[in-house]
Amino acid sequence: MKKNILIITLISLFITMTESAFAAPFFLVGDGRLAIKNVHTGKEVSVTYLNEDGSLKDEAFLQIDSVFGFPTKQKGENVSRRLIALLDYFVDLVAKNQKVLLTSGYRSPEYNQKLRDQGKVAAKTSAHLDGLALDFYLEGRDAAMAKALWESIRHMNCCGVGHYGGRNIHLDAGRPRFWEQATSKVFTDASAHNKTIYFSTEYDRYVSESSLRTFFTSVSDFGYGIRNPLTLVTDDEKQQKVTTLKLATSQKENCLLLNDRLQTRFIHANLPPIEPGRYRVRVDFCEKPFADMPDFAVSNPIVIE
Repeated sequence: MKKNILIITLISLFITMTESAFAAPFFLVGDGRLAIKNVHTGKEVSVTYLNEDGSLKDEAFLQIDSVFGFPTKQKGENVSRRLIALLDYFVDLVAKNQKVLLTSGYRSPEYNQKLRDQGKVAAKTSAHLDGLALDFYLEGRDAAMAKALWESIRHMNCCGVGHYGGRNIHLDAGRPRFWEQATSKVFTDASAHNKTIYFSTEYDRYVSESSLRTFFTSVSDFGYGIRNPLTLVTDDEKQQKVTTLKLATSQKENCLLLNDRLQTRFIHANLPPIEPGRYRVRVDFCEKPFADMPDFAVSNPIVIE
């Protein structure tokens, strides 16, 4: 009974928390302050990653990268900024000002495969590979709170969240989904042939005529193509075409091949003059290496202001 009351209370808190009221580029964001410690390396930071106007502090994300073990220079980007905003949002709701104890941050492909070879719960297409995920627990919080937090996050349908028992929670900024130990599909071929490939924008909020960065995660195989241009569609069931978004590339062919992880992480276009509203971005695949790979993917919702 107590556990159910805790879950209901957390869900109620999530519902009453509105999207960011200031100019932060994400729908869900906390107060802009986080304390994170890597339990394996001992590295820890306490950062303020938001400026007063809601913009992001680049130097704060460099510090976060170091705790995650993320190779910033090699990747040319940071740990997912959306992931950090989500983490901050949920921590503020249940344990404001408590330290996040990180048990797994960035994983190289080699290390992720090593975990798989050892029979550990590590997906072939893990979001950890792109700096989009962390496994963590909250200082001073028990397993019951972790399970209640997992239950509550999954009702938000905003992200990936897993719970394997105990205090640890997996959180990622990938495709909205949830799982427990018994429902995890890491030892199946569910993600093979890019069947669960996820297409995302870097931010949630944009202004008309600004630059748009998109990328893929949960990629099982490289060597596929995307059509140029992308398509901006309505954020509803019909997903009707609004306009096209020409890719920022010198390649003249209308099928842009993506042959490695780095190429899938930086896909740029420019937003045209457009009415304010909620939209999504559609990408159509070409040169598919597998017949059962999807024909297209549609991004997370975005707001153009």
